[in-house]
Amino acid sequence: MRFLKALVSPRGAVFLLLVILLVAIMLLNPNFAEPSQIMRYIQRVAPVAIVAIGQYFVIIAGEFDLSQGSLITAQVIVAGNLVGQDDSRTVPVLAFMIVLGLFVGLVNGLLTTLLKVPSFIVTLGMMLALLGLVLWWTGGAATGNPADSFRQIGRGGIRDLPVIDFLPWSVLILAVWLALGIWITKRPLGKLLIAIGDNARATRYSGARDWWVTTRAFMISSLSATVSAVLLVGYAGVHPSVGRGYEFVAITAVVLGGVVLGGGRGWIVAAAAGAFVLEALFLLLNIAGVPSSLRDAVQGVIIIAAVAYSGLVFRSRRRSGPQTPPSPGKEPDAPDGAEESSATPTLAGEGAAHNNRS
Repeated sequence: MRFLKALVSPRGAVFLLLVILLVAIMLLNPNFAEPSQIMRYIQRVAPVAIVAIGQYFVIIAGEFDLSQGSLITAQVIVAGNLVGQDDSRTVPVLAFMIVLGLFVGLVNGLLTTLLKVPSFIVTLGMMLALLGLVLWWTGGAATGNPADSFRQIGRGGIRDLPVIDFLPWSVLILAVWLALGIWITKRPLGKLLIAIGDNARATRYSGARDWWVTTRAFMISSLSATVSAVLLVGYAGVHPSVGRGYEFVAITAVVLGGVVLGGGRGWIVAAAAGAFVLEALFLLLNIAGVPSSLRDAVQGVIIIAAVAYSGLVFRSRRRSGPQTPPSPGKEPDAPDGAEESSATPTLAGEGAAHNNRS
């Protein structure tokens, strides 16, 4: 019974939906069931899933990052024009892209936390600023052609493997990025982000440096966009349209994964799974002959439906909570999602103790 409840919960429903979509695709296109095709599918999802992982850290803190797509576009143009056909520039340009991504995240975070400007406005302004710089640099046309050594990061991989035949580098990078994200959620930084999204005032009063915690979430988000840009250079080419709209796709994936937009509740694995659901849904629509121009409409419906479903589930569970006091010596069961916010007092206390020691 508990398994069924978890399966229909906002965080579990995304996996059920993913299985249903994949089965439907395999029925319409049996070739999709081949291991090599599955690997190609994961390769296509990897950039979106990586961006969604970065967006997850911002959203659980109660903020938004609308600059991810524009940062991806800017980083793609940077790679295409600075690397060129010189393989020796690959590592320096990668280092520059990482620094640029961290700087954009730092600016977004500091403007949001120290100047108290809503993150929606800050990242919207950053999105427009980056797009303007890209259009000024390129004139709106495709420019630059990075060396094959750089493009192999997104399009290359390990070949001639048994069963799967080909293991793309992007799949390995996604696995490492997701593992790193899970590790961060288990660390004080991840728990404090959830605590801030759940009750920012209580976290602040406890002594934790909430401005620096939230700023690091924006830096992780921008770094995720940078990693996604490196992968997109491999098979999407260098064009000012690459990366546009990725911020909305990432938000859709995160919401589809059951992450609460107001912050305080969410699971990073479910957020990444939301990206797989979106790609599977769009693939199913393509197989069914639905025009690609309807993608935006589908994304909008998904966001509305996912937010409404999460709100209904959490509201019903709050109403149907235990009405009788717990027996002596036994703690009452926590509702779904409460485990994320239960770390608030402890971690906040740790932050206060750290501040006192320093």
